[in-house]
Amino acid sequence: MKRILIVGAGGQIGSELTVYLRKIYGGSNVVATDVRESKTLGEDGPFEVLNALDATNMASVVARHKVDTIFNLVALLSAVGERNPQMAWGVNMGALMNSLEVARQHHCALFTPSSIGAFGPTSPKDKTPQDTIMQPTTIYGVCKVTGEMLGNYYYHKYGVDTRSVRFPGIISNVTLPGGGTTDYAVEIYYEAVRKGRFTCPVPPDVYMDMIYMPDALRACVELMEADPTKLLHRNSFNLASMSFTPEIICAEIRKRMPDFTMDYDIDPVKKEIAESWPNSLDDSCAREEWGWRPEWDLSSMTDDMLEVIRRKEQTVEA
Repeated sequence: MKRILIVGAGGQIGSELTVYLRKIYGGSNVVATDVRESKTLGEDGPFEVLNALDATNMASVVARHKVDTIFNLVALLSAVGERNPQMAWGVNMGALMNSLEVARQHHCALFTPSSIGAFGPTSPKDKTPQDTIMQPTTIYGVCKVTGEMLGNYYYHKYGVDTRSVRFPGIISNVTLPGGGTTDYAVEIYYEAVRKGRFTCPVPPDVYMDMIYMPDALRACVELMEADPTKLLHRNSFNLASMSFTPEIICAEIRKRMPDFTMDYDIDPVKKEIAESWPNSLDDSCAREEWGWRPEWDLSSMTDDMLEVIRRKEQTVEA
């Protein structure tokens, strides 16, 4: 990667990936784009307003900036998608098809994240294999499975260097999530610091895979820089770091904040989605084919989340 385009740079992943990539490759070599104007994304490198559904404009940006690698991060997430499945399909698949076509025409590599949402209730729940049955019951998951298949098609048909990971729920202390089923695992830390209590929308005993944002960002770069001759899989690698239930993360916070309390107000949509997803993923293919190793676990992440959020809250109060 030398000249990089990030489509959907204003989202949870994109806003942090932009900063991360600019530190590695230089600010001028990472072009951030989003459907809305952003002064922040334009501070340390080029920024352009771009609707990912406008293929002509996307191709123009790629040509003008001599882009060789595209990160397509545009998506309506799981819970939001269920409220408007037609829009979710149009946005998610439209952005992907445009990214694939522009990558084909301009000889770019392409990264598009998949998700644990690509699996469904008929997939094995524990240590879900890399290659297994995938019958998701959400439009988000349907889009992700379709995206994986399209990525493989463009690789085999046209030779486009497509690569992807199946992200677990992503936990960040920088950018708030935007309507996913795993959002509770971010919100719980903020509410612990702000109020000392949290009302959880997900059942207490539901396991879901999670990953801390620093590991997620590193995985993106390591996969895109990996030797292509060693990649038996491309679209898409299981990625694992930690798996826990709401009760487990609550107990971890209580180790540091003994007075923290949590109750439940179950969201039926999130409950159904969460229970259809794997408890944990088998990421041995990512480990073997490009050396993936997570650096953060629940304990170290909890220490860091609480420390950073406390510091942010103190800054706001000041």
